[in-house]
Amino acid sequence: MADKGGVSRRGFLQGVGAAGAVSCSGFLPFRAAVASDGFFEIAAGRSEHRLYKPDAAASSLWTYNGGLPGPEIRARRGETIKVRLINNLEEGTSIHWHGIRIDNAMDGVSGLTQQAVAPGETFEYEFTSPDAGTYWYHAHNKSWNQVGRGLYGPLIIEEDTQVFDRDHDLTLLLDDWRLDQDGKLHLESFGSMMDWSHAGRLGNWLTVNGKSLPSYTLNAGEAYRLRLVNAANARILELDLAGLGARIVALDGQALEAPMDAPEGPFPLGPAQRADIIMVPKAGQALALREVSGNAPFDVAQFPVSPGSTDQQSHAAMPVLPVNSLPEPDLSKARELTLHMTGGAMGMMGAMTYKGAPLTREIMRETGQLWAFNGVANLPEQSFFAAERGETIAVTVRNDTAFAHAMHSHGHHFRILEQSLPLAPDMNTWRDTFLIAPGETTKIAFVADNPGKWLFHCHMLEHAAAGMTTWFEVA
Repeated sequence: MADKGGVSRRGFLQGVGAAGAVSCSGFLPFRAAVASDGFFEIAAGRSEHRLYKPDAAASSLWTYNGGLPGPEIRARRGETIKVRLINNLEEGTSIHWHGIRIDNAMDGVSGLTQQAVAPGETFEYEFTSPDAGTYWYHAHNKSWNQVGRGLYGPLIIEEDTQVFDRDHDLTLLLDDWRLDQDGKLHLESFGSMMDWSHAGRLGNWLTVNGKSLPSYTLNAGEAYRLRLVNAANARILELDLAGLGARIVALDGQALEAPMDAPEGPFPLGPAQRADIIMVPKAGQALALREVSGNAPFDVAQFPVSPGSTDQQSHAAMPVLPVNSLPEPDLSKARELTLHMTGGAMGMMGAMTYKGAPLTREIMRETGQLWAFNGVANLPEQSFFAAERGETIAVTVRNDTAFAHAMHSHGHHFRILEQSLPLAPDMNTWRDTFLIAPGETTKIAFVADNPGKWLFHCHMLEHAAAGMTTWFEVA
């Protein structure tokens, strides 16, 4: 991990053992409480959390209901979800429900689908989810700052019939933090142009559900579902899932038609992406989720195994997740579009505009606009495209920058049809966020069936703030 003047990667590796493992009671996100009128009440405000070793100073974070992560919202597929956002911050905010094919007015994008909720004000979200799966919610006003300070939480939509009970259904939100020499969140580096023009805000300390190296005891022979969520601003995590003996059963909330064995090499999980895995531990094992991107792989969560009633459960006996019903793109009638990504440090700049005017070096320095889609930086007045409801859209994305990106579409999932230099084995899977490597071309397709104005942007949050944002409209 990068050293940004604070805790080093080496310090991280040394600190894991010193920090010790937390008990399972502090491992899982707490459940959201329901008010008397049926609303989940989610208050955004300041709270103190210790991110580093037990004797380190606490960091001043922005969180939901004082928790890190925010409270877990759970509902059954098709149920109405009502959330009252209470803004106790000193600046406007909103909540985006990431991955849900939601009603457009409830999508939570400040400046596109709603105005930011002012300090001291409230906003009520009400929606249903047509799809079971693993999703999450996070701030969507100045996301590079608000999400980076802790404003996020899990949103779990359960299948019609329960597949796993609570003891066997574990939600893990992974995040990296940039800490200073005292182990506190490095606040002064938020908004750094170095981050905005390069790989985004990368941290030097990694937590799971806000904890360093949490531990959860599993029973041998019993199947467990782990819901992995990458909540980092910009880091692409590389995880060793094969070491858990895991099978991947869902990506970005969508159950796979057939589970697949975890790859022997690193499994990339980009910012905002999710992966559901199922594992059946064996007696005597000491399992751990490992991050393996650097020269010294390290554990991020541990799973000691206790003897169970049986140790004979096989892949064939694992629970099967029902597949959601999404409209299949009709490629014979698809409208073909191209999105050309340029800008950033060491990348192709070309002619770029911002708010209708040429984007000069001076304006770049003044505004922080450094990236462009099809030559336009940040949310343009004119949409990327306008589609008729039910129309199949195919988008070829070409990355002529020096960095990887995590492209996210609001309101829709898409099929990945082509990848020239794939970072991840995503071919023909449903995704709402895909990784694209420098120099890569990726083609996606989806049915534009959800009316409204929808964001399409890089989920490296600094990249989005610095220009990698556009939108499309479905009639």
